[in-house]
Amino acid sequence: MLVLASEDTYHPPSIAEFFPPALLFEGTPFQIDRIMLIRVLMTVVLVSFFLIALRRPKIVPRGVQNLAEMGLDFVRVSIAEEILGKVNGRRFLPLLTTIFFMVWALNLSGVIPFLNMPSTAKIGVPLLLALLTYFVFNYAGIKAQGFGPYMKSNLFPPGIPKPLYLLVTPIEFVSTFLVRPFTLTVRLLANMIAGHMTLVLFFGAAWFLLFQAGSLLLAPVGVLSFGAGFIFTLFELLVQVLQAYVFTMLTAVYIDGALHAEH
Repeated sequence: MLVLASEDTYHPPSIAEFFPPALLFEGTPFQIDRIMLIRVLMTVVLVSFFLIALRRPKIVPRGVQNLAEMGLDFVRVSIAEEILGKVNGRRFLPLLTTIFFMVWALNLSGVIPFLNMPSTAKIGVPLLLALLTYFVFNYAGIKAQGFGPYMKSNLFPPGIPKPLYLLVTPIEFVSTFLVRPFTLTVRLLANMIAGHMTLVLFFGAAWFLLFQAGSLLLAPVGVLSFGAGFIFTLFELLVQVLQAYVFTMLTAVYIDGALHAEH
């Protein structure tokens, strides 16, 4: 956790935490800061986990393999096949699995000691994944329907009186082609920023009240602040996996809608 209190003054968390100084290659397109290092570390940990878990798969999984297969089955059954059906679910399963575990792992860094920063709380990764989703569902729709029918199914919904298309078509265009990537990005980004700020607020206040305020009267408040931070940490763990699920689920929903003109 970043130190938020000086010797005699408590400093609340600020958005500046999400813009740490460069550590390597400053001023270049390859600039690396603390958040980028966390992204690299969590990616290495995630890839290593699956390589170790599945390097020698057994018919009856045990231990780490069992844990990995439970996670993979959750994405396959609860998201891919539930929304897209078995055929298309298997077709897009690699993408959905990658998105789910990548978002979850990068979120999880927010509650890991000495990291304490969800690396999805900076716009790069959420925006990249949102653009990937945007490209995939549009490509899938155009490939399945053809460009003209795909655009028609999205911009001119059937069963509406023709004069209303003057109102409906611009709304459908903005909703499908502009709002979707924006909401995917902001939903993940905002939740992770809010969660991090909340944890820093409680734990930073607890540290200041217990060790730096110099008042025994404030110590009980510090204990309460620490307890609240612990409770919010548990809540944040739930939010982290929930955000991974929502992002992946919406990706599947958008792909399914693009594949079927009647949607």
